[in-house]
Amino acid sequence: MKRIALAAAAIAVLATPAAAALKPGDKAPNFTAPGYLAGDPVQLSLAEALKKGPVVLYFFPSAYTKGCNLEAHLFSEAADQFKAQKATVIGVTAGAVDRLAQFSKDTEHCGGKFAVAADPGAKIARSYDSVLTVKPDWSDRTSYVIAPNGTILHAYSKLDPSQHVEETLGAVKAYNIKRK
Repeated sequence: MKRIALAAAAIAVLATPAAAALKPGDKAPNFTAPGYLAGDPVQLSLAEALKKGPVVLYFFPSAYTKGCNLEAHLFSEAADQFKAQKATVIGVTAGAVDRLAQFSKDTEHCGGKFAVAADPGAKIARSYDSVLTVKPDWSDRTSYVIAPNGTILHAYSKLDPSQHVEETLGAVKAYNIKRK
C-alpha cells in the first residue's frame, strides 16, 4: 500500500507544472556553453545572442526522449516565426549530452534550425532553477524569454512539451509589439 501511495505522489509531482523560480523582471544568469547547430560544434553565449534580440532559452530533460523529441520538433517547425520576430532559440539539456550533435541535425528533431547547448551536471539549469526534481542531473522542461537587456520577460515550466512554443512565441510577439 505504501508503494502505491509513493507512486501516486511521484506521478502527481511529475504531472504538476512547476513554477519557474526566475520571474519576469529578474536578471537572467549569463552563461557560455559548448553546443551544436546542425551537427557542427559551436560555443554558445547568452550575452552574444542577446545582442541580436530576444532569446528563447528552453531547457529540456534529455535528447532522444519522447517529450524532448516533440518539443525540439515543435521549436524547429516554428523557427521561421521566431526569426521573423528577431528572436534566437537556444535549447539546453543536461541529459544525453553525448548525443546532441546528432540531435541538433536530425530533421525529426531540431533539424539544424536552432542551437542546443550541452549542460553536463546541470550547472546552467541550476542557475535558472530548472532541474528535474526526480532526476537532479537533468534539466527540467522550462522555457524563458529573455529581453536584449538580460531581463526575464516570460517563464513557463511544465513537463508537457506541447505549449512551450506557443507560450514563448506569444511572449516574443508581445515584447515586439510593446517596443513599437
